Amino acid sequence: MNTITKTAFLKEMALAETCWQQRALEQAFAHLERAHILGQREFLTHARTHLWMLRIGWARRDGREIRGQILRLLLIPLGHLTGRLPLGNTGGANVSAFKPMPIARDLAAILRNEKL
Repeated sequence: MNTITKTAFLKEMALAETCWQQRALEQAFAHLERAHILGQREFLTHARTHLWMLRIGWARRDGREIRGQILRLLLIPLGHLTGRLPLGNTGGANVSAFKPMPIARDLAAILRNEKL
């Protein structure tokens, strides 16, 4: 992960944590989705976003999100080993764990920098 992507990832994670502390769970989750898109190509950042999503699912008492995040945490090693990561996927249980998704313009610009 280059410096620009890492900085953007850490910013989204910091915003998610601030929202978490303020009990603004919907906003925290939205920042985690953005962090997931930025960090999913690195094993540890990928796992970190799913652990936080699980934490929010637990706080919401959302069984679907809890189950979905546990499944995704179990799939992370396989996805990284096989190189089959659905780019753009926001990581929440409301979408298929295998579905690539369009990437927001601002995040796409950051990720394009990654390939330079």
